[in-house]
This record gives sequence, structure tokens and C-alpha cells, in this order.
Amino acid sequence: MDKLLGSWIWYELMTKDAAGAKAFYEATVGWSIAPGAEPPLFYGHIARADGRAIGGVLPLSEDMLAQGAHPMWVGYIGTDDLDATLAQVVARGGRALMPRMDIDEGSFAMVMDPWGASFYLMQPNPGPDAPPSVAFSPTEAQSVGWNELYTGDFDAALAFYTEIFGWEPAGSMDMGNFGTYQFLAHNGVTFGAMMPKPPHVPVGGWNHYIRAADFDAAHRAAVAGGANVLHGPVEVPGGDWIINAMDPQGAAFAIVGQKLV
Repeated sequence: MDKLLGSWIWYELMTKDAAGAKAFYEATVGWSIAPGAEPPLFYGHIARADGRAIGGVLPLSEDMLAQGAHPMWVGYIGTDDLDATLAQVVARGGRALMPRMDIDEGSFAMVMDPWGASFYLMQPNPGPDAPPSVAFSPTEAQSVGWNELYTGDFDAALAFYTEIFGWEPAGSMDMGNFGTYQFLAHNGVTFGAMMPKPPHVPVGGWNHYIRAADFDAAHRAAVAGGANVLHGPVEVPGGDWIINAMDPQGAAFAIVGQKLV
């Protein structure tokens, strides 16, 4: 199994208000978000304080919104063979939401699993001297630190993702009436988990938790910036704290981090 297949390598914010999102996330997380300037997508880039890029901002046009797009965070999962992995997703009941697109940075396609969770597949073309992606890191602030899936069919979804991406079950936690919280690992690193979709959640999907250097400061900044906190703050195993929220532009997001005092 190659090391790229199954890696989270990029995260994208689709938003109706790129300027508002820039102000909100820069204040909340400490990112630097460069507004996009090149048509047709006007794609902006998200960088940590050390300058390393972790994702992008895609402004949603009226045409995109009319076709069903909506504000959301979407993760990119790496592959060395986009066409082969895309074919596997479709053969196992998923579907392509956006066909393959080729750009200088690589090739990608947006897909949906059989239970409604959206993500991108990407075969990157980083160049021989490019450093590895820091979009996901379980420990580094301003990267995504956790990836969580709510799914309508727990057993089938576990088989879908482990068979396609080589992910490994890495222990589990009994959530009582909410079912099993199944931890997932890739290349020996636990990167997230999956669980049955809770009854109060209308549609399953991926939740991406942004790691904050100071959880309380990020929480305060998010609320001050107009976020609607839906869950938390609560402490989770390992000493981290989390919130799940909606940003002022309507995209669901989450924050994870340690309290400093």
C-alpha cells in the first residue's frame, strides 16, 4: 500500500463570502488567507503562521449555488492514481460530483460516498523538492487535527473506506445510544474516527477539526466573530477540548485544542 493513498493532503472552504471568511478564520485560527485573483475560480490559499499552505478558499458563484453547492469544508484525500481510485469509489456505490480536473498542482475530482459524505480525490504534482503536506497534523496548530465521519451505514462505510484507502481500525469507544466511535489510522497515525449519524443530524458527512494553539482564545474569537456554537465546549479523551459550530458564512467547522490554563 503506497503512503500517499488515503492521506489527507488539503482542505477547502467553499463560501458565499470569501472576504468575510478571511476575516473570521484569520481572527479565530491565526491563518493568513490570500484572496484569489485568477479567473475562473478566484481560488484563495490558506497558510499557517509559518507560511505552509494547508488549504484553499473557493468563492461560490451564483451558478454554483443554483446547481446545489453550499458553504462547507471539504477534505482532499491523496492517491497516486486518480482514475483508478475514482473508479473504485464509483464501483462501490459512490458517485462523482465533479469530473476529473487537471491543473498545474495535480489532478482531482469531487466525489460523494454512498451515504452522502463529500470529499475530493487528488493526485498531486508537487514537484521533486516539495515538502510533504502539513494540511493534516495530529499535533501542529493551524493544521486540521482530526477528521470525523457521520455515516448512515456504519458497517458498510467502514468497509468502503478501509478497502479503498487502506485505512486501519485503531480501537473504538462505546458511545451508548450513539453507537460505536471507531478510530481510524493511516500509516500508523490515528487521524480521525467514524460513527453512526446521530438522529438529530440531517445528513451525514465529514467534520474537520482545526487545531488551535490556545483553545479558549480560539473559542472566544469564534464567538466574537459571529460563529454559532452547536456543541461544546467539551473535553475529549487525551485532554483536548472541542467545539462544533457554524461560521458566519454558513459552513460547519470544528476546533480542537488544549486549554493553556
